[in-house]
Amino acid sequence: MNSIQLIRNATIVNEGRTFVGSVQIVGKQIKAIYEDGDIIEIAQPYIEIDATGLLLLPGVIDDQVHFRDPGLTHKGDLYTETKAAVAGGVTSFFEMPNTRPQATTIDILEEKYNAASQKSFANYSFLMGVTNDNLDELKKLNPRNVAGVKIFMGSSTGNMLVDNKNSLNRVFAEIPLLIVTHCEDEATIQHNIQCYKRLFGDDIPVEYHPLIRSVEACYKSSSYAVELATKYNSRLHVFHLSSAKEMSLFSSNVPLVEKRITAEVCVHHLWFSDADYAKYGNRIKWNPAIKSESDRLALINAVNSNKIDVIATDHAPHLLSEKEGSCLTAASGGPLVQHSLVAMLQMVKQGAFSLEKVVEKMCHAPAELFRIEKRGFIRPEYYADLVLVDLNRPWVVDTDNILYKCGWSPFEGIRFDASVLQTWVNGNLIYDNGQFNESIQGDRLLFDC
Repeated sequence: MNSIQLIRNATIVNEGRTFVGSVQIVGKQIKAIYEDGDIIEIAQPYIEIDATGLLLLPGVIDDQVHFRDPGLTHKGDLYTETKAAVAGGVTSFFEMPNTRPQATTIDILEEKYNAASQKSFANYSFLMGVTNDNLDELKKLNPRNVAGVKIFMGSSTGNMLVDNKNSLNRVFAEIPLLIVTHCEDEATIQHNIQCYKRLFGDDIPVEYHPLIRSVEACYKSSSYAVELATKYNSRLHVFHLSSAKEMSLFSSNVPLVEKRITAEVCVHHLWFSDADYAKYGNRIKWNPAIKSESDRLALINAVNSNKIDVIATDHAPHLLSEKEGSCLTAASGGPLVQHSLVAMLQMVKQGAFSLEKVVEKMCHAPAELFRIEKRGFIRPEYYADLVLVDLNRPWVVDTDNILYKCGWSPFEGIRFDASVLQTWVNGNLIYDNGQFNESIQGDRLLFDC
């Protein structure tokens, strides 16, 4: 017999509406949604959760993480980082291919799926990495069970740079899966490095990172990706956009389900600006770089106008020792999955977004864009991936409550007003006020072809 749960009297935020209601879970799926005043009759015994005064949201789907497993597990692994994820309300994720070995063959990709089936608290999918010469392998992918393919059109951690124009054209022309891109023009970056080396030698301050990995480097690469996708009518999703100039490449007046070219922004590009390098230094060094305040505000506006479709994290942990040094030597990337939802809820309180917009961009849109089967919404017969949040339970991020294996966060010392109380994955209460159910793993995500 399937277990039955009733989350009663929650403030439900779903599909553009906020209303008081209850959600019945049977087994892995949502059975029914009741609005305030509806008669609830459940014949069998059930577990009741009183959610009065609390928000109930669909589980966050993070479409871009680096969990460092395999090969870089001193920084993070599927167990530690998915534990942090569910504590932050993230119930599903897409992991990137720049691990060791790099996930550029189906066999290596399946090894990652097998590892996740044993270690992941959250639901999972893995992107296949594109190289200059693995087109035949990419063509073997089954779109039913792989989220898409990832092209690094700019070097980053693991350096999987694809710079052969013939290879790029063939991928855009011949691969029917969603193509996701990291867009920074390598020639522009190398030119900028040489310019600043003439000024500083090898000891370039981190404040110059956004001038090296510049607006022009991002725009040149993003516009080239959009050009290729337009030429071949490919499905393209551009990751971690960071500049106002790039917003001209994307449409705001087309429904998401009709878009062939879509856009993503990450939490750190919405929260920080280049004025914060003086305080945080290398802790906010990412690729692409965090840029100006005007860029940050333009990205917020693009989320609200629907030019940007998805908010994600690019969660990319490094040890603090690896974040030391100059702009050229300090590792790029940082951990975020435990704090992405609460950070966006803090921006709701600041007036940057509505609750409905945050849920749209972090839950609904990734599910629609990647065509994930029965996730991302609070709907009958959908999987019960749910998050219960108290908007009025403040806390401060510190080393005692950070769950990342690397042991630090760029948000240390920041006070968030909202707390994630409980997280359900496939109907299982995986996270409950600081306690974890470690007996159940998440499921492999499937996709509507």
